[in-house]
Amino acid sequence: MKKKISKATLERMPYYYSTLKKIEEADGGKHIFPVGEKIISSSELAAILGFSPEQVRKDIAELGQFGVKGAGYRFDRLRRAIEKVLGLQYRWYVAIFGAGRLGSALAYGDDFQRLGFTVTALFDVDENLIGKKINDVKVYNFADLNSVAKRKIIDIGVITVPEDSAQIVADSLIQAGIKGIWNFTAAKLTVPPEVAVVNENLSMSLMNISCRLSLVNSK
Repeated sequence: MKKKISKATLERMPYYYSTLKKIEEADGGKHIFPVGEKIISSSELAAILGFSPEQVRKDIAELGQFGVKGAGYRFDRLRRAIEKVLGLQYRWYVAIFGAGRLGSALAYGDDFQRLGFTVTALFDVDENLIGKKINDVKVYNFADLNSVAKRKIIDIGVITVPEDSAQIVADSLIQAGIKGIWNFTAAKLTVPPEVAVVNENLSMSLMNISCRLSLVNSK
């Protein structure tokens, strides 16, 4: 039976994975590890992430056994295990809805490619944008979503449109058979249970930092 991983541990997995990837990329996979199998300790991971070594050991124990007694964890095996938990062993195809400043910035970002995500299309209703390319990705008419989705694989729809249009876009994504939504608007989307939604509410984040600054300044 597959071991269940706690929600709190799952939420920390992206931090572990990003840390391991950065170590790999910074080193070129060559120098910071001893000759032979690459090893990293719970203390090293804890120091980088700001977690306690005990928390690191507890989280990794939920994934399986990757330890070398008295040394640390087998780096490659640990990275692959986290990659599998996060679903990063697959190649995911992304379409961005809203080719304005935010949508364009996301299309130009390198995080998608670095993590194995591919931006295959952008959509907009602005005739001045339709047909143009942003970072070599074509902007399509939103009205053509269904026909484009039949020609191109789209696993995830990224919504960067105005808030009052977000549900309309989400409904269209669902109708087109797209099961993943990354929502950058403040709208609370209504979707079926089989559709995965992650909300990236910029307004809420700004209010949160404003609140924290106010508390600091009032001391």
